[in-house]
Amino acid sequence: MTEAVATTPPETRRIVATYYSLAGVYTLAASVIWGVNTLFLLDAGLSFFEIFVANAAYSVGTVVFEIPTGVVADTLGRRASFLASAVVLAIVTLLYLALAHVGAGVVPFAFVSVLMGLGFTFYSGAVEAWFVDALDTAGFRGALDSVFARGQQVTGTAMLVGTVAGGLLGQLDLSAPYVVRSVLLAVVFAIAFVAMHDIGFTPRRVAPSALPSEMAATARRGVAFGWARRPIRLLMVASAIETGFVMWAFYAWQPYVLELLDQDAVWVAGLVSAAIALSTIAGNQVVDVAARYCGRRTTLMLWAVGVQAAAAILVGVASSFWLVVAGLVGIMGALGVMGPVRQAYIQQLIPSAERATVTSFDSMIAGVGGTGGQLGLGALGEARSVPAAFVVGGLVTAVALPLVARVRSLGGAADRFDGQRAGAKCGCAHGLPAVATVDAQALEVIEAHASAAA
Repeated sequence: MTEAVATTPPETRRIVATYYSLAGVYTLAASVIWGVNTLFLLDAGLSFFEIFVANAAYSVGTVVFEIPTGVVADTLGRRASFLASAVVLAIVTLLYLALAHVGAGVVPFAFVSVLMGLGFTFYSGAVEAWFVDALDTAGFRGALDSVFARGQQVTGTAMLVGTVAGGLLGQLDLSAPYVVRSVLLAVVFAIAFVAMHDIGFTPRRVAPSALPSEMAATARRGVAFGWARRPIRLLMVASAIETGFVMWAFYAWQPYVLELLDQDAVWVAGLVSAAIALSTIAGNQVVDVAARYCGRRTTLMLWAVGVQAAAAILVGVASSFWLVVAGLVGIMGALGVMGPVRQAYIQQLIPSAERATVTSFDSMIAGVGGTGGQLGLGALGEARSVPAAFVVGGLVTAVALPLVARVRSLGGAADRFDGQRAGAKCGCAHGLPAVATVDAQALEVIEAHASAAA
């Protein structure tokens, strides 16, 4: 716990503890299958490219459902949205098992992957919006970057445990991690049902007939308070570029690493996933330390994108197992730096009432990137080779550098760390008059964006 959190009232500590618990157990449940998912789908009969067709279908689901689930979070409440996420993901995980058991092809897997996208969109935006609003209501004035970074350390640790456990379970039976995931999601539901209550936000009922107009209004707010603000738009585009590569790379390395070892040792995939999780935790820690000496958030973001691009190219040109693992560690470590800094930057520019909407809109844009990246790099990986796709992915990721550089040139309070600690102070919606205004100049320029995470 950071010093800022430690000196806050009990209510604030309870909110932070609840956030860490929810994020940690949720990530533990999700990550149990991450180290073996590609191997599971290969074992189910899908080809390398078909795996990424199914994964891209997940990204399509996040694009399609972000706005509708954003309406749920902004009307029925963040708690209701999170509970729905746990239920949907538990059911969909069991459907994955059923499809593998009957030897279903890529089309059924793609359909179920779309539903998995629905489950995650109920989560995206809702928990972060709940957390920031609750902290603001409780009077927290600590450093958001540090709290987010600590939160990502919690999720990184959960990912470490989950991926190692998933690898060991997968060595016994590739179906076992999916059963465990469903059980853990039931635990997540129980924790949220008891401990998570909407604070600083009042849920409201919406008649079914009003849902279309609510979705249209939500989309307009996502544009007005997110896309229309130039720095947020640039970071959304940069995130879409990064996400397109990272979502493909996260699953593409599994068979490639085992191929380099020339053995079918599923537990190795679990250990490599654990190394990736540790690198993400290390990246989160870099934020807490570097922010004491670094004046601007964009400095860290530029370094993170540069390291990520270079590490991706290293994976592509190396033929050594250890160099490839080092490159993967570099990719995810950089992501661990980028995530919390980017979160804190964007949250300073979003008014409280629109947090879930804009965060969901951000995830939707990242989903577009994930769809294009997985289809494109998946096809390239099958037609040419996985290393060639890593090189191309690294070069494409480098395109995000000038976008972040442009954000840096815009300046503003959101780009400045506060004092000696990483920090957007909470109370983000206060004292920032530009928050509630639309960047008129930005409305005139809809920049082309490439096809985010998390």
